Amino acid sequence: MTTNTNLKTILITGAAGGFGKGAAIGMARNGHNIIATVHVSSQVTPLREEVARLGLADKIRVQRLDLTDPYDIKQALTWDFDILWNNAGMGEAGPVWEIPVDLVRKNFEVNVFLPLQLTQDVLRKWISEGSAKGKKVVFTSSMGGLFTPANWGTYVSTKHALESVAEALQQELTAYGVKIQTINPGAYYTGYNETMADNPFRWLDEKVHFTKRADLRKGFDDFFATPEGKMDAQEMIDRMIEIVPADTGKFRNVVPKQIEDMLKVHQTAAWDNII
Repeated sequence: MTTNTNLKTILITGAAGGFGKGAAIGMARNGHNIIATVHVSSQVTPLREEVARLGLADKIRVQRLDLTDPYDIKQALTWDFDILWNNAGMGEAGPVWEIPVDLVRKNFEVNVFLPLQLTQDVLRKWISEGSAKGKKVVFTSSMGGLFTPANWGTYVSTKHALESVAEALQQELTAYGVKIQTINPGAYYTGYNETMADNPFRWLDEKVHFTKRADLRKGFDDFFATPEGKMDAQEMIDRMIEIVPADTGKFRNVVPKQIEDMLKVHQTAAWDNII
């Protein structure tokens, strides 16, 4: 349970849709000031117009922040904010033993290296200015940061890496007063997982690969047809609205509770996994 929430200024990456957008709106309605950043310029105006229609233009500032663009990064470092929420990401799915390695590298670049670089830059700014105490960095991880289902290994391996990065940062930054958190959503229905499941079909070629396209598609479809594969995203958004601005709370935040329980069972069972 999170407590002691004062009004904050929060920079969110990946706020064009899904969790980031929903939580940005919810936190703004609770009085927080939000810098909602999106990846491409074409996403800026539609989000600004939606924010205005909602009467939140005084609480949500929409900016482009392409993490591959050094000028965008330079501009972002001039903004004042209390919390950095690394929420942007993408995913590659498909069998790990057949996926092109350049796609694995790209997934790590977007999900690990780019947010790590932004985080390092922000931390250096806070610490050099003497303003680090009370600041916070939040990473959107995943239930997949704590276990690995077949055919999702590339994406979830990036989230495993983020878990380690966050755990190290928590220990390293204690002396500076910077707090670190992860949020680990289950398979909520935002369109993110469904789009990720389409990605392998752009490279999977049965003339080259052993995995059958129909078998892979059926595995994805069967998962999305389960209650656990298509949960209402508003539940996660509501929890993010509480977790991200809070001064205290858990380091790791798995939602919903039944997924947290499943992960604990899985991690315990892993010690007795036999080859």
